[in-house]
Amino acid sequence: MLGDKLHEECGVFGVHINIQEAAGITYNALSALQHRGQEGAGIAVLSKNAILCHKDMGLVSEVFNGDTLKKLPASGIGIGHVRYSTTGGNSCANVQPVVTEFLRGRIAIAHNGNIVNAGELKELLSQYGCAFSATSDSEVISALIAYEIIRNGNLQVAVTAAARQLRGAFSLIVLSSDGTMIAVRDGWGFRPLCLGQNDHGHAIASESCALDSAGFRFIRDIEPGEMVVIDPNGNLTACEILEKDNKGLCIFEYVYFARPDSVIDGLSVYEARYNMGIQLAREYPVEADLVCGVPDSGLEAAMGYSQESGLPYIPCFVKNRYIGRSFIFPSQSQRDAAVRLKLNPVRANLEGKRIVLVDDSIVRGTTSAKIVRMLKQAGAKEVHMRISAPPFTHSCHFGTDIDSEENLIANKMSIPEICQHIGADSLGYISIKGLKEACHTSRARFCTGCFSGEYPIDVGQDHHKNQFE
Repeated sequence: MLGDKLHEECGVFGVHINIQEAAGITYNALSALQHRGQEGAGIAVLSKNAILCHKDMGLVSEVFNGDTLKKLPASGIGIGHVRYSTTGGNSCANVQPVVTEFLRGRIAIAHNGNIVNAGELKELLSQYGCAFSATSDSEVISALIAYEIIRNGNLQVAVTAAARQLRGAFSLIVLSSDGTMIAVRDGWGFRPLCLGQNDHGHAIASESCALDSAGFRFIRDIEPGEMVVIDPNGNLTACEILEKDNKGLCIFEYVYFARPDSVIDGLSVYEARYNMGIQLAREYPVEADLVCGVPDSGLEAAMGYSQESGLPYIPCFVKNRYIGRSFIFPSQSQRDAAVRLKLNPVRANLEGKRIVLVDDSIVRGTTSAKIVRMLKQAGAKEVHMRISAPPFTHSCHFGTDIDSEENLIANKMSIPEICQHIGADSLGYISIKGLKEACHTSRARFCTGCFSGEYPIDVGQDHHKNQFE
């Protein structure tokens, strides 16, 4: 992942089976969801009416090893989480799952999304005597559910009551110390959540690729506003607890966040990205010799562009897959060279050629400028940039780490100015209408607020996604 790319807040997974392999299965699933969060990881398992959790900063493979997994008790019930911080700081205290202890037991939650009224709820719960040790909205959700359990005496009623007070995005898995697991997706369906099954029980995941990796068959997406309950004996029930007249799935899940082998709300991510490339070729044709994509998120759209345009698809980069997730460079010149550590152009495919270069987005423009410069230094005659997302002009309030609006290049420059800034010979962004057509599915409408400034729900003028910092 290049330094100018966006980050998604996290991925969640839960397993409820009749064999004692929850920790290992959750580890496999989190590894498949690593693209959704690379700052922290955690697993919580049920053991004799207690919830035991291990979590830390780092990749899944850094937080867990064979010895660490063995220290978690043998269990058939557990949840896991990978995190990239948006609301709340980047610290171990904010790594999930969040475990909350109260008078009647314990719960652990794993949450993907962002709650726009979390500050108000935290203030209210503090007045009721709830103490907070972290700075994330996920801790607020966990405390709210615990408070509602004390008030109502019933887990399902409590989760329902809590969900109806939350405003914003939440795909949520709750594990109770009595062995019950509950999954809830907000009424807008901002973030994905799906259900899987095998001969031993059920699993819940942010993406279907995690179900595949963990050995579960994809059954269906959890619908916006739906609550799925798996009781201690493994019996599953589902009901609608939130209105779902309007849907707001984050369309950037299809553009970049999700893995291409996932299926979200009935649509293959690979197919959606391929369609974006087809649409880009229709909206922004150009005379050129070949099409290439920026690894990895531009590859499928580049293939679609190639098919529609008739131009050959030829790889123009070799990606170094052994570079860690972060860099520390003491000088600006070394920071400028970081892109070349991850991507190196294939000169033999570039010399004297007019290139259509497809990428998923331009955020600040710094990485795009470096990539265009690399191609031209490697001999490309022309570089025509095509972007499979519309220009980012607004912040996201629902779990995407989009920079402050003043730092978004499309908020400061026109498209011709951006083209000149990055050094491309031409620049074309897919239209919002074209993007929706590429992601057509009868089961989802989309949130495109980061492109249009029109959000499905009112976020309030004073709201900031890092409201706890």
